[in-house]
Amino acid sequence: MFGLPNIKSAKKRVLVNETKAAQNKAVKSAMKTDLKKFEAAVAEGNRSEAEGAYKVAVKAVDKAVGHGLLHRNNAARKKSSMTIKLNKLA
Repeated sequence: MFGLPNIKSAKKRVLVNETKAAQNKAVKSAMKTDLKKFEAAVAEGNRSEAEGAYKVAVKAVDKAVGHGLLHRNNAARKKSSMTIKLNKLA
């Protein structure tokens, strides 16, 4: 079983990793929330609300890509899927 690190730089890495993990979790959680809001607006059939949620969700997905949390192809697939759903509301 491994204990806490004894080396100063290793101790710092543990703290930095915890901080970064929390930041990544916050960005990913916000993205998922925005995607759910878009899906809810589409389910209601509310076009204007869906358009607003779409813009917010696309921005959140792009932000996740910028943070390295999503692969760009995964993001493209999510955005494409949202665009198709939005266009079907017309």
